[in-house]
Amino acid sequence: QLQLVESGGGLVQPGGSLRLSCAASGFTSDYYTIGWFRQVPGKEREGVSCISKRATIGIYADSVKGRFTISRDNPKNTVYLQMNSLKPEDTAIYYCAALQGTGCYLNQGPYDLWGQGTQVTVSS
Repeated sequence: QLQLVESGGGLVQPGGSLRLSCAASGFTSDYYTIGWFRQVPGKEREGVSCISKRATIGIYADSVKGRFTISRDNPKNTVYLQMNSLKPEDTAIYYCAALQGTGCYLNQGPYDLWGQGTQVTVSS
């Protein structure tokens, strides 16, 4: 069964850091672009970052550029999102998604496999 599982979310104070993980099972993730998205209640899901299958392309939303870093460990079938200098507006459920093919996109349309999400709360 193809599956993505996110972990690493939690409660952190403003200015703090978290590292999210997206573990793939049932398939070899190095054939896939992986994207991170986030959503707050009442708002559309927002693209945060993506990384191409060989990590040659990495894209970030303007709102996280310079604070978040995406990386992947293909032998471990895992993609990471290192989040530093967190702000209250980063509070959301964070999802990872997989896209089989080339390219890297921050719109959710091309992605066809999604995880269940992990909650990130930034609050003092």
